[in-house]
Amino acid sequence: MKPEHRLLVVMTVSIFLGYMPWYGFSAVSSPMSEEFGLAASDMGIILAVFQLGYVLTVIASGILADRIGNKPVLVGATLATGVFSLLFALFSRGFPSILTFRLLTGLSAGAIYAPGMSLLSSWFPPDRRGMALGAYTAALTASYAGGYGIAAPLASLFSWRWGITAISLPAFAAAVLLWRCVEDRPDFPGEAAPAAVRKEPFHLRTMFPGGPKAPLLLTVAYCGHMWELYAFWGWIGPYLGACALSRGCPLQGASAFSGIAAAVIILFGSVAVVSVGKLSDRAGRRRAILIAGTASVIGEFFFGFLEGMPLLLVLLPAAWIGFWSVADSAVYKAGLADLTAPGMRGTALGIQSAAGFLCTVISPVVFGRLVEAGNGSGWGTAFLSLALGAMIAPLAVSFLPDGRMGKKSGGDPS
Repeated sequence: MKPEHRLLVVMTVSIFLGYMPWYGFSAVSSPMSEEFGLAASDMGIILAVFQLGYVLTVIASGILADRIGNKPVLVGATLATGVFSLLFALFSRGFPSILTFRLLTGLSAGAIYAPGMSLLSSWFPPDRRGMALGAYTAALTASYAGGYGIAAPLASLFSWRWGITAISLPAFAAAVLLWRCVEDRPDFPGEAAPAAVRKEPFHLRTMFPGGPKAPLLLTVAYCGHMWELYAFWGWIGPYLGACALSRGCPLQGASAFSGIAAAVIILFGSVAVVSVGKLSDRAGRRRAILIAGTASVIGEFFFGFLEGMPLLLVLLPAAWIGFWSVADSAVYKAGLADLTAPGMRGTALGIQSAAGFLCTVISPVVFGRLVEAGNGSGWGTAFLSLALGAMIAPLAVSFLPDGRMGKKSGGDPS
C-alpha cells in the first residue's frame, strides 16, 4: 500500500473513532429531556453551544497547525474530546452542567477537522484531493451515525450515561492511533513539506494567489450548506422520535427507533460524500455542489410536514435528505485547498470552517424555537427554514465561472 493511502486509512479510522461523541446528546435527548425536564428550546441551545465551542476553536487550531504541525494538534484535540465527553456522561446533573460539558467537548472537537483536512491536502494532489477529503468526511459522517446507533440503544436498554460512555471511549483509541501512525509531511512530488514552506504574514493575496473572490463565494456557499446539514443531523433523531410517538409507539421504543434510524440515515450519507468527492475531481467542484445542494433542498421543503404519516413514508425522504445534504461537504474543503497557498491551508480551512459552523450555532436554535412555537406541530416550518438557508449554496456557486471551479490540477484552482 502506498504511504499516502496508508495515511488515509489511519486518518479515516481515527476521525471515525474520535468524532463519535459529536451527536451523543441528540442520540440520548429523549431520556435526558424526561429526566431533566428539557424543553425544545433548551435542546436547541445545547446543540448550538456545542457548535459554538467548535467555532471558537477551529480558526485557532488551523493557525496553530500551520505553525507547529497538524499531528500534535490532532492528537491533543482528539484526546480532549474523549475526556470531556466522558465527563459529560459521568457528571451531568441538569441544564447548566450539560451545557458546560457539551461546550468543552465542542471546543475540543473543533481542533480536529481543519488540521486533518490540511494534513490530507498536503499528501494528495488536486486531481485526487476530492476523493481523499471525501473519504475523510465520509468517515466523519459514519462516526456521527455510530454515535447515534450505539448511544441510543444503550440509553434505551440501560441509561443515557452508559450510552454516552460507550461513544466517548473510542476517542482515546483514536488519539493513540494518531500519535503512533501519522506522519505530518506530504509524499507526492511537486509540493514542499509544511515545515519547508516559508511562513508568510497573513494577507489575502498571499493566502489566495488567484484572488479572494472564488474562496469568498465558496465560503458563502459552505455557510448555506452548514445551516442545513448540522441542524438536520442534530434534529433528525428527535423528529423521528416524535413521528414514532405520533404513531402510538411507547417512549422507550420511540427512542430506540429514532436513534437507530438516524444512524442509518446519516451513514447512508457517507456513501454520498465519497461519490460526490470523486465526481468533483472529474466534473469540477462547482458542478458537484450545484447537484447536491439542489437535491437536498427539494426534500427539506415538505419533510417536516410528514409527522403522523406511516413511518416508512417519513424514512424515505429522510434518507434522500441524509444522502444529499452531506454529499458535497468535502467539495467545499477540496475547492478551498485548491485555491490556497500550501503553507496557509490550515488557516484558510479553519476560517471557512468557523464561518460555516457559526451558522450551525444559529440554525439549531432557530429550529428549536420554530418547533416550540408550533406547540408540537412546528416541525414543518422548522425544516422549511433549513431549506431556505440551504438554497444559498447552489446560488453562491452559480456565480463562479466553470474555469474557477472546474477540472484543473496542479497549482491552478479547480
